[in-house]
This record gives sequence, structure tokens and C-alpha cells, in this order.
Amino acid sequence: MSESGKGKPWSDAEIDLIVADYFAMLADELVHQAYSKAARNRQLQELLPRSRGSIEFKHQNISAVLLGLGQPWIEGYKPAANFQNALIDGVLRWLDARPDWLAPGRLTSLGSAALREYPAPLWIGPPPTQRNEPPPVDAAFMAAIGRKYDVAERDARNRALGKAGEELVLDHERRALLHAGREDLAGKVRWTAVQDGDGFGYDIASFEPDGRERLIEVKTTNGWERTPFHITRNELAMADERRDDWHLVRLWDFARTPRAFALRPPLEAHAELTATSFLAALR
Repeated sequence: MSESGKGKPWSDAEIDLIVADYFAMLADELVHQAYSKAARNRQLQELLPRSRGSIEFKHQNISAVLLGLGQPWIEGYKPAANFQNALIDGVLRWLDARPDWLAPGRLTSLGSAALREYPAPLWIGPPPTQRNEPPPVDAAFMAAIGRKYDVAERDARNRALGKAGEELVLDHERRALLHAGREDLAGKVRWTAVQDGDGFGYDIASFEPDGRERLIEVKTTNGWERTPFHITRNELAMADERRDDWHLVRLWDFARTPRAFALRPPLEAHAELTATSFLAALR
């Protein structure tokens, strides 16, 4: 990939500077702290031999990189996907040096704020398609970045993110049952992953208002709705065994405003499942 603007490619030092500036603005945006994009652009112009337009376009490039890496991005900088490969390296340098920039406490507080802001149960909609949720940039291009840098594995390793997402869905399930007049069932909803341990093929054991079981596997990301995710063999087996009861709830944009959609078995009807590891036994 090559730079679309005029002039020479950005150096690593220039990239590190603008990436740090971008994340400073993003951090303010996530906690609803006002800032001036124009003022920050002017400050960068004093430090970089770059024009206002070049800096603006680079900020859009960073949005595209973050989109591909399953991270939140500044909504005012529409992703622009024509950028140097070196920009991905620069964003990863920043993220790898600050693995806790969206720390557990911050994630939990943001999730709790979302619950207070939306007292009604979380709306869980249908999965996105090209028709109902057009991607801001080429979806195949973003998916290629996600695969190359194993975005799904990064989310899977973030246990605090996963736990916060499960807690949000747990609260949603209890609220929904209370709203339906089923206080008896709301009290029986179990956070299986915490109360009983992993390995069941779902995270939450809930109920439909008529008493039927709802087995919910929660997958959470701070990225956009098409961010890839890992699913285990055990979860797939449970989805197949309990097709009428099993639900996958995908939470996305969690650090800003958690939103969700649901997938029902068979998962192959909604997503392309790709084997990422193999068990090797000696012959």
C-alpha cells in the first residue's frame, strides 16, 4: 500500500508522533471530554513538515488501521484505507507499549455508564449485512488486516474485556425477564462462566419469558461489528447440540456505546468459519 497524498512517505518518527496525537484525542472522545481537532492539527503542523490536509488524511488513515485491528476509532475521522504499511506498525507499537490503555476499570465503568444511560434492556439486533450496515471502507481489505494481525486472538486474550461484556449481557437478560414480569426466572439466570467455570459451550444460562432455556455465548470487541472473533470446538458442538436454545451475542464498540447482534445456529449460515489451529498427534 502506498501513500495517496503528495510528498515523501512519512518516517517512523513522524508516524509515532501523529499516532500518539490521535490516541490522545480518542481517549478524550471515549470519556466525552471536549477537544479541538483544528487546534491539535495546528500544533502538529509546528512539529511536522506536513500540511493541514496531509495531517487530516493521515488521521483518517489511522482510523482505517484501528478499524482493521478491532479498536475504537475517532468518529470525526472517516476511515481512509490507502496508507503505508509502516502506519500499521506505528499503531501496533503504540498499542503494544500500552496494553492496558482500555484498562479493566475503565471498561467496566464505561459499560456501567451505558447501562445507566439506557435503562431499557440492551437491544440485540440482527447480524450486519452489506445491505443494512454498509462498511465505511472495503470490508475484504479490513478483514485481511484482521486475519494478518490476529485481531480475534487479541480480543480472546483480553479476559477483562470478555468478562465486562458477559456482565453487560447478564444484566440485560435479567432486566428483560423482569420487564416481562418473570421475576422468578430473572433470579435463576446464571453467569455460568463465572459461577460454574468454563467449558460448557456458553457463558450465561438464561430463559425465554415462557420458561424455555436460553444458552448464551458472548463475544465482545471494542472494534466494529465485522471484527472477527474466535469460537471454540466446544462452543460449536453446543451450538449444534442445542440449536433451539443456543445464542451467540456479539457485542461491539464496547468502549464507546455497546451494541449487539445475535447469531443462531447453524453459524455457517452467518459467518465463514476458518480453522486456525490443529491438534498434532505422532503417528
